[in-house]
Amino acid sequence: MVRFASRTLATSLHGLALSLVLAVAACSKPVERVEIVRPVRTVTVAPAENRALVELSGEIQPRYESRLGFRVGGKLIGRQVEIGSLVKRGQLLMQLDPADLQLAQSQAKAAVSAADSNLSLARAELQRYRELRQKNFVSQALLDGKEAAYQSALASHEQASAALKIQTNQSGYNNLYADAAGVITGIDAEVGQVVAAGVPVVRLARAGDKEVRVSIPEDQVDALRQVSDLKVRTWANPRAVMEGKLRELSPVADPATRTYTAKIALPKAGVDVRLGMTATVQFAVPAPAAIRLPLSALVRQQDGTAVWVVEGGKVSLVAVQVAGTTGNELMVASGLNPGQVVVTAGVNQLQVGQKVRLLGDELSAKAQATETGKPDAGAGK
Repeated sequence: MVRFASRTLATSLHGLALSLVLAVAACSKPVERVEIVRPVRTVTVAPAENRALVELSGEIQPRYESRLGFRVGGKLIGRQVEIGSLVKRGQLLMQLDPADLQLAQSQAKAAVSAADSNLSLARAELQRYRELRQKNFVSQALLDGKEAAYQSALASHEQASAALKIQTNQSGYNNLYADAAGVITGIDAEVGQVVAAGVPVVRLARAGDKEVRVSIPEDQVDALRQVSDLKVRTWANPRAVMEGKLRELSPVADPATRTYTAKIALPKAGVDVRLGMTATVQFAVPAPAAIRLPLSALVRQQDGTAVWVVEGGKVSLVAVQVAGTTGNELMVASGLNPGQVVVTAGVNQLQVGQKVRLLGDELSAKAQATETGKPDAGAGK
């Protein structure tokens, strides 16, 4: 009897507890679902001029460089310059041993003296035979012989005089002078060396015009040939930008590197741009207008690439085709139209159809509220 009473009491208590739970559940309010609105940064799509930047490294070189040599051969006995020496026009650079040239000049002078004596003798004999012919003391044939001897002596005298002038000039060729103001960039002969006539012994870079020489790959020659916007920077001072102008482009490729040598003139190069410096030439190649977006706007998918587009306060995923990149921007070939709003920050935390708040619009609302003195409607939320 007691066991039956205990079982009845447990059943009653269980039913009472269940009733209390149902009553509490019936009285409580349903939990409202709060939709998350994520703040994002956006940009409005607009076509922009597309310019592909091509950078090539080169070396600062003089536009004019002379390879100077002696006009006569001889033994080098003096050198007055070093590599890097600044020289003026007419300054002495090197000297040859003048002994042989002086002997040749003396020999030429002696030849002129002998020719002068022979000419005087031939002239005097011709005059005497002319007088004897007038008195009919000699034949005409003998007079003609004297005329020929005189003409031969006259020619020999002119020949010896010309040879003396040549030897006199060559006596001054033992000194090598700078043909222009500039800097010595190379020396190819040393004191004591015997050099031949015309062999370069010193290299002189003329002061003034400078240029950059770069090697252009064969697949970019046609595109870079038409470029007029050239920017040049040196590694020593990369912040200083100089304007360049394509002065010359070789029509023949280098047989070793298979590249084409281009010479970029620097009309406004200062004194701080020194020969031998390494420089970077930037070619801005024009291209058709294209849509540009920051790289942060791109969303990687298994089947391609896409971006988030804001429409009516919500985002949708739009597939795009990327044509390439330029710096920190990507070029969109297709998939977007001008005027669309694309998310550029926070793309990895978005879902299709999610509501978003544009950070630019929020800042504008706060600024407007500050100007009017009214609190922002969303400031207290």
